[in-house]
Amino acid sequence: MQIADRLYGCFEVEGVLADLVRSAPVQRLKRIHQGGAGCLVKPEWNVTRYEHSVGVMLLIRRLGGSLEEQIAGLLHDVGHTAFSHVVDYVYGEGKENLHERWHRRIWQESEIYAILRKHGFHPESILSGNWTLLEKPLPDLSADRIDYTLRDRVRYGGLSLSEVERFLGDLSVGPEGIGVSSLEMAEWFVDRYVEEVIDFFLDPLNAYAQLTLAEAIRRSLDIGLLRFDDWFLDDGQVIQKMRTGGDEHVSALLDRLREGIRVEEAEQAAGLHFRSKPRMVDPLIYRSDPPGAVRASAVSERVPPGRLQTISKKWRCEEGGVPLSAFAIATKRSGTPPSASDGLFHNAKKVGDTIFRLGSMQ
Repeated sequence: MQIADRLYGCFEVEGVLADLVRSAPVQRLKRIHQGGAGCLVKPEWNVTRYEHSVGVMLLIRRLGGSLEEQIAGLLHDVGHTAFSHVVDYVYGEGKENLHERWHRRIWQESEIYAILRKHGFHPESILSGNWTLLEKPLPDLSADRIDYTLRDRVRYGGLSLSEVERFLGDLSVGPEGIGVSSLEMAEWFVDRYVEEVIDFFLDPLNAYAQLTLAEAIRRSLDIGLLRFDDWFLDDGQVIQKMRTGGDEHVSALLDRLREGIRVEEAEQAAGLHFRSKPRMVDPLIYRSDPPGAVRASAVSERVPPGRLQTISKKWRCEEGGVPLSAFAIATKRSGTPPSASDGLFHNAKKVGDTIFRLGSMQ
């Protein structure tokens, strides 16, 4: 099987990897959008979990990772529910980790275990392995973090493939994990990651879409239009079930999820919160003189340690000049978050105050 990837080029994939790529859990990821509900209001936000998962596998291969770690990379997102992280806001978690709870279930209840055993692999050892190329906590680089940043910046931010190749060529793997060889490329990636956070993760239009769909799904679950197992359908199937359910409130919320929404600055504040974890990278730089690894923040004024950036704006959401709803974006760093039962949209207010912070995870 030959796979052509926009970032990494063409690769021949055989054996266990080919069988896993063809499996139903991996093929389902073609119909799960990486950015959740954002694609409903901005169709060009259309990167899929399949593209990303295959990309992570190929990047791990490029970095010299074992076949077992390539398998782990390919399968790392099969636990994602429909519309990705929308599920976290439906259940009030806001921590972007609910899919990890269901990861093992997908492996066990699908053909994944059988495929791995057929090729002589032990599923549990791969499922519970410590794969340091695949994933490491912030502020480190990882194949997962690198791929979604570069893939989104190419698709959404105009990043050129020549710039991507230059960065990939500077990557280095050492005893402490993935790093780069030059300060220039460390600073370059930090800039691209900040763009990803500000221009995509925390884009107010993106937040609006996640919150609106979360409310529609929550109501659909409450009144029986959706069941818990429907989370493991794909994006289109979930929307279809809600559309045909006949509930006016759900239909009205779904009607708001289309192109034409505009989010602009306004002056008043409202108390609705969309929580997103703080994010910041601080890449390792592997040096030969003196030998060893150093954090970019230790040698660059552009990457200060524990960097915390606070941005305050006020937004108005409109469609055709008519205000729709209010919300605020904030990290869970301070204050008491609203409970899941509060509901997402309060009819009285039409403008939202947003404050969000970016910082390295401790």
